[in-house]
Formats: sequence, structure tokens, C-alpha cells
Amino acid sequence: MVGFSVIVGDPIAQFAALVALALIARLLARGHSGTRFSANVAFFALLTVLLVANNLAPWNGDTTAQDLTHRIFIGLAKATWWIGGAMTLVSAVRLFLIFEQKPREGRLIQDLLVGLIYSGAALAVIAFVFRLPVGTLIATSGVFAIVLGLALQSTLNDVFSGIALNLGRPYTVGDWIVLEDGMQGRVVETNWRSTHLLSNTNDLIIVPNSALAKARLTNLTGSDEIHGATITVRILPTRPPAVVEEVMKTVLLSANCILKSPPPSASIIGLDASAIEVELAFKVSDLSRTSAAKNEIYDLVFRHAKAAGLQLGAPRGGPSDAAQSLEGVKHPGTAWRLLNSIALFSTLTEDEMESLAASMKRLTFKIDMVIAPQNASMTSLMIVRSGVVVVEKQTEESCEEITRLAPGDLFGERGVLMGAPETARMRALTFVVVYEISKDHLATVMRDRPSLFEELGELLAKRMQSEEHLGVLNDKAASSHPTSLAARIHHLFEVPHTHKK
Repeated sequence: MVGFSVIVGDPIAQFAALVALALIARLLARGHSGTRFSANVAFFALLTVLLVANNLAPWNGDTTAQDLTHRIFIGLAKATWWIGGAMTLVSAVRLFLIFEQKPREGRLIQDLLVGLIYSGAALAVIAFVFRLPVGTLIATSGVFAIVLGLALQSTLNDVFSGIALNLGRPYTVGDWIVLEDGMQGRVVETNWRSTHLLSNTNDLIIVPNSALAKARLTNLTGSDEIHGATITVRILPTRPPAVVEEVMKTVLLSANCILKSPPPSASIIGLDASAIEVELAFKVSDLSRTSAAKNEIYDLVFRHAKAAGLQLGAPRGGPSDAAQSLEGVKHPGTAWRLLNSIALFSTLTEDEMESLAASMKRLTFKIDMVIAPQNASMTSLMIVRSGVVVVEKQTEESCEEITRLAPGDLFGERGVLMGAPETARMRALTFVVVYEISKDHLATVMRDRPSLFEELGELLAKRMQSEEHLGVLNDKAASSHPTSLAARIHHLFEVPHTHKK
């Protein structure tokens, strides 16, 4: 009780106890910004009450104590009060940025505010604790400030450039930007010294703010995540430009990686004796999907151009007498050329290819015609020759698009290999030409070429896994394991098992 009464009556002991509690609270609140802010507020309020109750107002520079011990205590207590107030304000600044969920984006503003708060606290300590004339001190340190400014010229240039960039806000954290030298990346952090970009190769690029403020940059993100891209294609002028334009529109129509709205466009941008130049413009949902979309478009351009009898032209400035393709001179049949262009049938001999091509049947479908209804069990393998086929899942409430098929794509393997019904309907999105291979002719080839069966089985397994991921398959179909699937197909076709080495 005696020790407690000493603490209650002695302001020095009260101050020491309060500082000790504050240090313990900071240790316990490490990593918790909200708790730390509450601890700072409580410490600052209790210290204010303590000083005011003992007639030691921190904003008053007069000191009535005569002995050295109390003078040291008063100076230390006032300095602690000013520093505690600065820490409380700094905690409030950091906590506000966390509530806004933009800690990286506000890094520069946070650093500047923290610097101003601590600078103000230091000046207050000089004025009210040490009782020195701040104005005179600042005036006499002008020479030192000039020398320091010259020494830190580059750093100060970065700081003020960073302030200008944050006020102008040409970009924010998360935006993709491209500099005039071709450097590009996603903004991951901005601070008082530099801006950090993360490139496509996951490399961290650090650009000084002063260089970024002077550079011409392009913000690829814009107001939303949708990003536009273009591809230029050159086609030999063997067909009218209108035909080329229509084929390129079909290319965009069959793409799955691009947005359907706003609609993509194909425009003729050049025509000369060497090539017809077409620009394909489209949009993707996110900048990171641009590469995948371009790869798909290039593949579809090749397939649709080949299906339409178009040939790709040489690059601008290249040789204009492009070699004409000799493919099909020996085998002019369309069915043979279609089989030859599909990797699935690459293991067949010429005789096997000729026999299979001779058995294929050509079918045409007008726009919006249903090629295969949902839940129908197909008895033939279908190969798209030209046009676009849309795969749709029908329900009582709506009709959901699953994917789109282009020239060279197959469908109907589910019914041919398993006797199972189709989980979605196939509809002609444009005028479509398909070639049909009957189950009997396919079985004859597969008995001689078991590798063809393996490839078809893997194609069906991958398609079923994709449909399962999209929720298209029912529980019974989704439960089919690839091993049981292969066993069932072997049994239906009486194909001997092969072992891959």
C-alpha cells in the first residue's frame, strides 16, 4: 500500500509507470494496427491528463521547478507528450490507408504525411522543451539547407515528381502501363522514390519517379479491366476482298477467348498486287488474356483460310511471288485434304487415308440449323470443314453457350465411342460444311490402327473433364473415370489394348 501511495502521489513515478505500460502495450499490439492505434490514443490521453493535473502544460515553455531532477523530468515528459501525439497521428494515417484497402497506392502520401508530422513534433520539442527560437534556428540553417538540397537534388527530384504523379493520377496500383521505350508492366507499388512495375515475365522493374514523370506512357487498363488488341493478316489476292473480309469475320466469330460484346471487327486496311491486308480488332476481359486470345486468333486464321482456299501473303516488303501450295495436286479431294490437315489422322497410311476419305459424306447446314440436338446419341464422327458451330447447353430457363467449333474440330465422339447422348446441342452459327465418318468405317480403321482409338479416347476424356469443370455433365457422366472409359470403348469396338512406352 505504501508503494502504491508513492506512485499515486509522485508524478515522476506515474510518468514512469505510464511509459512502461505503453511499451508493454506496443509489444503486445505488434502487427495489429487497430490495437496499436488504440494504445497510442490511450497513452496520449493519460499523459495529457497527468501533465495538466500537475500544471505542466506541454505547450507552455515556462518551467517553475528549481532542482535539476524535476527539470529533467519536465523536459522528458513534454518531449514524450509531443512524440506521443505524433505517433498517434501517424497510427491514424496508417490505419486510414488500411481501411481504404490501398496500403501500396497511398505509400507516397503516407511517407510525406509521416515526415511532416515528425518534423512538426521535432520543432515543437525544440520550441517548448528546449525553449529555443525556432525561427532564428531555421534562418541560421539556410546555408546548411542549400548544401543539403544540392546534395539531395536527384532524390528531391524523385520526391516532387512522385507528388506530381500522385496528384495527376495517370495510373494507379494494378494498372498496366507501357513506357515510350517499350517497357511495360503492372504497377504494384508507388513510393517517395520510385514506382515498381511487374512485367509479363514476373520481373520487378523499378523506375525512378523523375524519369517516369518525363516519359510518355500509355495506360492500358483504362477505366476497367477490358483491353483491346489488334492483329494484322495479309492474304494473297486470289479472292475478292469481300470474301476475305467475310472469312476473317468468321474467324472472330469462332474465337472463344475474346469478348462477344462489344463485337469484334475485321477491316480491309490495304490492297496491292502482293496481298490483301486485314486488321482484326477484338477485346478481352483482362490484359493477361491478350496472349492467349492472339494465339487462338492466329490458329483460327490459319484453319479458316485453309478451309476457304485462301493463302497467307508474304510480310510487307517481302517477296511478292509467294510459292503456291502444291498440296492437293496428287490428292485433290476435299475429304482427303481435310483428313490430312488433322493431327489425329497423321498415323494413317496413304491407302488408309484414301479409304477413309472415300467413305466420308459431305453435309451442309444453314445458319441456325441444329446439327445434333441435345441428348441425342450420334452414330457418326463429324469434322467441321468450314463455318462455325456453337455448342449450347439447354435448360428450361435458358440456353448457355459452352464453346465454339472451327474448321478441323471434331464432335460426335461421345456417341461413337461410348454410345452416350450428347450433353449439349450443336447449332450452325454460320453456313457450315461438315464431313461425316460413320461408326462402322471408323471401327474398321481403328482395329488396324489402335493408336487412332487412343487419340480419340484422350480427346473424349479431355472434353468430358472440361465439361465437368463447367458443370455441364450430370453426376453419372461426370463420375466416369478415364480408366473405365477406355475399357468401355475397347469393349464396344473390340479393339485390343495397347501399351504406350
